[in-house]
Amino acid sequence: MTTPFSLDATFEDLQAMKRANVASMDPNLDMRETSPLFNATIVNSLETVQMLATLKYLIDLVYADTAPREYLIRRAAERGLKPYEATKAKLKGEFNIDVPIGSRFSLDELNYVVIEKITIGQFILECETPGALGNMFLGPIVPIEYINNLQWARLTAVLIPGEDEEGTETFRQRYFNSFESQEFGGNRADYKGKVGKMEGVGGVRVYRAKYGPGTVGLTIIDAQYRKPTQLLIDKVQELVDPLNLQGEGVGTAPIDHVVTVSGVNETTINVTLNITYQSGYSWPDVETSVLTIIDMYFRELAEQWAKSVTYEEDHSGVIVRISQIETRLLALLGIVDIVDTQLNGDTSNIELNMESIPKRGVVSG
Repeated sequence: MTTPFSLDATFEDLQAMKRANVASMDPNLDMRETSPLFNATIVNSLETVQMLATLKYLIDLVYADTAPREYLIRRAAERGLKPYEATKAKLKGEFNIDVPIGSRFSLDELNYVVIEKITIGQFILECETPGALGNMFLGPIVPIEYINNLQWARLTAVLIPGEDEEGTETFRQRYFNSFESQEFGGNRADYKGKVGKMEGVGGVRVYRAKYGPGTVGLTIIDAQYRKPTQLLIDKVQELVDPLNLQGEGVGTAPIDHVVTVSGVNETTINVTLNITYQSGYSWPDVETSVLTIIDMYFRELAEQWAKSVTYEEDHSGVIVRISQIETRLLALLGIVDIVDTQLNGDTSNIELNMESIPKRGVVSG
């Protein structure tokens, strides 16, 4: 009887198994290294190990935990899921005159088109390049075609952040999350799924009866994991449950659900550091790196807020931990030790309320 091959069998394993199978049929056969049978097992084992590797690769293609992007998309399509497409950033533009809708401007390598008027001399511009790149630049812009009497023009704020196409691993996790809760008829998963994929939204928390019986509260964060602009809040409100028709089921919310959309708040955290420096170093030498690390930590907490997936997480606040700040800063060149770090004047961690994320305030060291 032959021994079945494992998909993880090595060339040496296969060769040994094949020789044993041959020997079991006739122990008198010549299996010395120079014999034809010995050489035949070598060639056959090479072909078999290649076949097993191909089979293993094909099996990996069809399971969601190992599938590359193309096949993960095909697998997820069976559940009605597909990666979120890249979206275009919308920015506030200010001009010395009213410019025509549709006029185009450039800033470095990016182009922007005027799509909507806010007020006199203020317009919404859309970046023509999809993705988060459109969020990165503010400042003077140049008209692509001549505009009479235009003296100056500039981008002053990101109103609705652009988003890159959903990453493979994020999409993979969303696929697995879809088995834990079904999106249906205005349940929590339904709101999270529909609102979470709206343009410019980075995450949403859902609150039952927040403003009384029959009401639903949605608190959103923008795609940059910051406090959303009022424009983004208003657009999400219009899509979910327009204010002039609340409870009528005109938007994505079911009929009789009176939905109110609000934005996550930002709590300013001032950080006081008591740093022991390496010889030759002082606060000005490490300040920029310290601020960057604190910003990165606060962004992680904002992402944690945005990506909460259970009822309990939705109703708990993120915790700004002194130990996390100190541990990350101790990795910086020039810092030997940190003790007695204070957050807003206290040596305790700060637990924010369930609708707030941290924002860096004054940092001193």
